[in-house]
Parts: sequence; C-alpha cells; structure tokens
Amino acid sequence: MSKLLWKALLVAPAALGAAVAVSGTALAAESAPVNTVDGLQSTAVKSAPVQLAQVTNVSELTDVKPSDWAFQALQGLVQNYGCLQGYPDRTFRGSSSLTRYEFAAGLNSCLDVVAVLISQSAINPDDLAAIRRLQEEFQSELAILRGRVETLEATTAKLEAQQFSTTTKLRGQVDMHLVTPIDVLDNTNSKETSTSVEARARLNFDTSFTGRDRLRIRLQSTTGANALAGFAGLANSSGVGNSVSYGVIVDDFYYRFPVSNSLTVAVAAKGFSGNDWVSSTILPYDGPAVADASGAQFYDFGGSSSNGAGVGLNFSFSDSVVLDLGYTAGYGGASAPNVGIFAASNQSYIAQLNFIPKGGFLNAAVAYLHNDRSAQFAAAGPTDTFAGLVSFNFDKFFLAGHGAYTTFTGGSGNDFSWTVGAGVSDFGLTGSKLGVYGGQLPQVSGRTDNPFLVEGYYEIPFSKYLTVTPAVIYGDAKYSTGGSDTAGIWGALRATFKF
Repeated sequence: MSKLLWKALLVAPAALGAAVAVSGTALAAESAPVNTVDGLQSTAVKSAPVQLAQVTNVSELTDVKPSDWAFQALQGLVQNYGCLQGYPDRTFRGSSSLTRYEFAAGLNSCLDVVAVLISQSAINPDDLAAIRRLQEEFQSELAILRGRVETLEATTAKLEAQQFSTTTKLRGQVDMHLVTPIDVLDNTNSKETSTSVEARARLNFDTSFTGRDRLRIRLQSTTGANALAGFAGLANSSGVGNSVSYGVIVDDFYYRFPVSNSLTVAVAAKGFSGNDWVSSTILPYDGPAVADASGAQFYDFGGSSSNGAGVGLNFSFSDSVVLDLGYTAGYGGASAPNVGIFAASNQSYIAQLNFIPKGGFLNAAVAYLHNDRSAQFAAAGPTDTFAGLVSFNFDKFFLAGHGAYTTFTGGSGNDFSWTVGAGVSDFGLTGSKLGVYGGQLPQVSGRTDNPFLVEGYYEIPFSKYLTVTPAVIYGDAKYSTGGSDTAGIWGALRATFKF
C-alpha cells in the first residue's frame, strides 16, 4: 500500500467527522424534500440547486454565535481545513435536519481539502498518530459495526427480493372463541346451554398509490354456532346463522383517499355501513371486549341490515372536530340493487359530528342515522336514530357511555338503548386492558323487551402477535311468544393472532 493511500485512509475518519459537522451547511437546497402524511412517504420533489459560498471566518455566519455549543468545532474546521461553507444569505442553519445530499456535499468538501493536504504532506504527524491510535483502540468495535451493517444490507436485500408487493401490504387476523355457560336459567335454546366454538380469519390486502390513500380488499372465512345470538353475538365472529360454516368471501372492498388536507373520501363496493363510515366510535371498550354489544348497537340497527355499496366523507374542521357522512345502498336479498343505487331496497344514511382531540381528556360525538327498511328491530320499517357518545380519559383510566333513541315511521313505536363502562390500561401487565360495561341493547325482532347485558373482560397481550382475552358475560332477554327467558352467565375466551 502506498504511503499516500495509507495517509488517506488514516485521515478518512477525521474527514467523516468533519463532514457530519459541515453537512448542516451543505446543499440543503439541492436535497429532495419529502412530504409525509401519517408516516407514509409521498412523491419527492427536487428544488433548484443553490451555489454555496466558502466561509473564511465563522464570524461571517450571521446565525452562529460564540455561545453556541459547536462554535469551537466550526471555527476549527475553518482555521485548520478551510472546508466550511454557508448559504448565500450568510447563514449556517445548524439546526436543520441532515439529509443524504447534505452529508455527501459536506463529505466531498472536506475530502477535497484533505486530498490537497496529503499531496502537500501538510498534515501534522501528531494528528496522524492520534488517528492511528484511535483506530487501533476501537478496532473491535469497528469490526462489530461493520458486521452489523453487512448483516443489515443482506437482510434488506432479501426482503426486497422476497417482498409480497412494492405497493400492497398483507395483514392477517385470526380470532378463536370458546364460550361456555356458567349458570344458564330457564333456557330452552340449546345453543345457549352448551359450549360453543367460533372462529374468524381475515386477510387484508392494503394498497397505496400515493402514500396517503388506501385500497383494501378483505378476504374472510368464518365458522361457528353464533353464541350469544340473543345478545348481538360476539364482536370478532360471523354474527349470523347457527352452526354455520362459510367459504372464503370478499368482506370488504373500498378505496379511501384524501381530496385535501381537510377532506377524505371513501368509496365502497362492499362491506360498509353504520360505524364503518365514522372516524371513531368513542367507546374504549369497543374492541377489547368479547361481546359485540361492546360496540354501540345503534350503528348496526339504524344502518343497513346488510353491508352494501356506498360513499362517505370525512371533513375536518380542525385537528379535533370532524364531521362524518355516509350513505349505504344495502343489497336486496341475494342480489345487488338492480334498479340504481338510490332506488336500492335497503338504504341508510349516517351523519356524525366528532370531538376527538389527540390525547384529550374528553372525546364525544353526536350521530343521526336513517334506515329505509330495518328488519332487525322488533317493529320493522323505516327508522330514525339519534345518539350521543362520550368518553372521559384519566391517563390510564376511562369512563364512557352512549345513549340512542330510535323512532319508527308512522308512529308505530320507539326504542331506547344505552351502555356505560369503565376500564384501566396496563393493569398488572404493560399493554393489557381491564374493563367492564353493561347496558340495554336495542329491542330485536321476536322479543318483548330490550335485552340487558353486562361484560367484564381482561385483554392480555402475550406478544406483538398474540392477544388472549378472558371474559365473563351476564345476559337477560325475553321471547315474544312461548319459550322462556334467555338469562344466564357465560364464560368466554378469545385468542387473537395478528401478522
């Protein structure tokens, strides 16, 4: 190895350190700034290059003061190496973020100076000796770092070669449920008196074209006995039928995209109704709990009875206030509407105004729903629902609830449903959720009264992929004619696997 090359290798770490210091002044205007929304990268746009000026004295930089913590380092770069540059307006902009363009420009500036110094043998021998000593002292650490970088490069290359898609991400979720009676009273419905098992598997294909949009196609398969059918069933299950087993179906098919910073549009070919259109359901126990009653049931009963095609708008008046609008044309029977979307046999509308400040103490919403034909209520027919939801968040503790009043067109009756609950996060284990809620559910067809349900749950995260939720559920409902009350206590266990 030539003496000149050896000196260059010795000086390289110093040049690298100098480049890091210099890069704050380097070609920031030549970099490619990236606009991001929700952590997703959008198209990069390059700005016009700017000619930078050589700095001969730190005092030439108007935004650098002797009191700045890096003043001595900058002064040393000017005096010892002369490789410090500033912007045409004589600023240094030392607090600017470092980009690859800036790093390359700063490194090149100092390497040019170092190359001249080497050729002129103008480097202080003491400096070379210090660099050599540091290299020897940190030789093992540098070797470890080099190995980590090589491993990272190999892993990245493998992921790029084997990735599912450059634009589409595959996400999956499998839910397994075990529901068994603890004490069932006066029950003639056999499926409520025996242990039942339900399962649901989902594959979500999420595609983004701009980094801010999402095209989702969801494949779903379910099986099970529809446990707790008289109480809206389980949250993460099929929710229909008795001893049912389905093949794979397209459960969701929609495209959501921003029109502006304030307006987002969602267009669905299948799968959207009720709370699918809203920004938040407000209730913290909607999700961790096992029974579907944890989600405000007026969304399902006031919305289309079968998910269909539709369009929704989410308009942000501010960071905290959002208006949600949605329209669903439900499928009529086994076929899609064949007389035009706005003449579908089952249509629903929803409008919800949300107050959802990020990390705020209070979350709240008011909602209105209209359904042209609701066969789910005890009094079938067009319905209008007015609802309010609220949640108070005290760090790791919450109190929440909702109420919904539904009227039936023609004065045939009305219905009132509600829930209230409380819970604690990180109870005994980081990431866990302990809670209890209860309330009066909507009066479904075939019943003489509103079902009543109370659930206590404890969601336990075993890993980033597996969550197990045991729960105890009490319910009480009545039949309209014949039979006996459906009342009792059930134990439930849900295991959720995500990838």
